[in-house]
Amino acid sequence: MLNNIITNYPQLAVRSHSANTPRLRFRGFTAPWEKKKLSTECNFSKGRGYSKSDIQSSGIPLLLYGTMYTDYKTAINKTDLYSSFKEGALLSNGYEVVVPASGETTEDIARASAIERGGIIIGGDLNVIYPNKSISPYFLALELTHGASHKHLTKKAQGISVVHLHNSDIQDLRITIPSLPEQQLIGNFFRSQDENISATEQQISKLKTMKQACLQQMFV
Repeated sequence: MLNNIITNYPQLAVRSHSANTPRLRFRGFTAPWEKKKLSTECNFSKGRGYSKSDIQSSGIPLLLYGTMYTDYKTAINKTDLYSSFKEGALLSNGYEVVVPASGETTEDIARASAIERGGIIIGGDLNVIYPNKSISPYFLALELTHGASHKHLTKKAQGISVVHLHNSDIQDLRITIPSLPEQQLIGNFFRSQDENISATEQQISKLKTMKQACLQQMFV
């Protein structure tokens, strides 16, 4: 599999794997990744006061925690929900990460998205992370969802019928991260893959629609 990856992505190289170095890295990067505690690298907040009952046909873009289950994306640049501003509402600044505060399973709740647009209302039941400028929000969202942190988050989530995850659980995490330029390269790499997957899925959907139309019209 590694040989196939290198063949398709020549910008990647196989490195000696260690506790602070992943197996695959971009060429030109050799420095060990650093382990950092999120409580010292980030500030934290909570989404406030909005639920499905606040949805309107137009207004200010609104992010509800349920969207992270029904339409999950690593990066959030827009929403299909809107509401009006209420006193005490929390608006995104375009450089934060959100993690659900409740969910049905530990696997579901241990996911994160980077908000890349300012002015989005962040609804209730969302933990909000504000990383310092040495951490890319997109990279942090990837790490929390797919990296070693994901397993730690699933262990911290508590509950039976409804699982809960608190900011204090996230603050305790120690993540291993590279320099900001390498973070950005990694983020752009996976962003490009997501865009290619989305384009392919749209093409598949069009082909299925065309096939169905032909099936309906090409038989007596």
